[in-house]
Amino acid sequence: MSTSAFRGTSDYIASPDLQAAVNVAVSLERPLLVRGEPGTGKTLLAEAVAESLGMRLITWPVKSTTRAQDGLYVYDTVQRLYDSQFGEGDPADVAKYIRLGQLGESFAAPERVVLVIDEVDKADLEFPNDLLWELDRMSFHIPETGETVSAKQRPVVIITSNAEKELPDAFLRRCVFHYIAFPDPLQMEQIVRVHHPNVEEVLLRQAMEGFYLLRELDGLQKRPSTSELVDWVQALAVAGVDPDTIVDELPFMGVVLKKQADLDIARRHMAIRARRAAMQQEKS
Repeated sequence: MSTSAFRGTSDYIASPDLQAAVNVAVSLERPLLVRGEPGTGKTLLAEAVAESLGMRLITWPVKSTTRAQDGLYVYDTVQRLYDSQFGEGDPADVAKYIRLGQLGESFAAPERVVLVIDEVDKADLEFPNDLLWELDRMSFHIPETGETVSAKQRPVVIITSNAEKELPDAFLRRCVFHYIAFPDPLQMEQIVRVHHPNVEEVLLRQAMEGFYLLRELDGLQKRPSTSELVDWVQALAVAGVDPDTIVDELPFMGVVLKKQADLDIARRHMAIRARRAAMQQEKS
């Protein structure tokens, strides 16, 4: 198993600040709480960390009904009742009806793993503190079998949040926090080139100018993210669009903007720009 510092991967471009945050969290054995607008690579970060450090990745997607207990284990009473009624199993063997959750699996793993707890703020307000209680203890008891599961090594825990609700102060105090800022043009160019290494320089430059122009429009309900730019560059290249027309015409805007209201805002902006250009041409 590799224990080298995280530096990103060939497929994941991590800023120096993000690299430092990951390495501090790994060293301190504290959960890393990651926030940032959609499309900044919060969930993909965990995959990159697992790949970079040579660890197995366990993913726990959080829902509105998720409880910390669910992450430890689930006792499948329904299946046991079914087996007792229809004789398709041995209901006396309680252990076979115990299913470890993702948190329990990370504790039971013989090696250190990366556990990503995705979108923690989707659960109720008690979940974050309950979660940290379990992470602090690093062991849990299963009354149905009398077994105690204790972690041999503390997992690398990455918790993502979309800032949909405020998280408890006690939870925040015990995490290493990092906000993933939206990539600047230089970093964005590196990211796009990972996906499209052979893209023409002029097409990429014009596509990025048009992309950031759209992101800066006032009133957008959903600002375009990195994945939209990656798809847009591919669409422009496949269609053979003249790069010199990209900023003025913004072709295939539906690849970049996904809400009708946002498309309407962009089209109004384009119409205003066209009128201003026409007026300037008349004056000259």
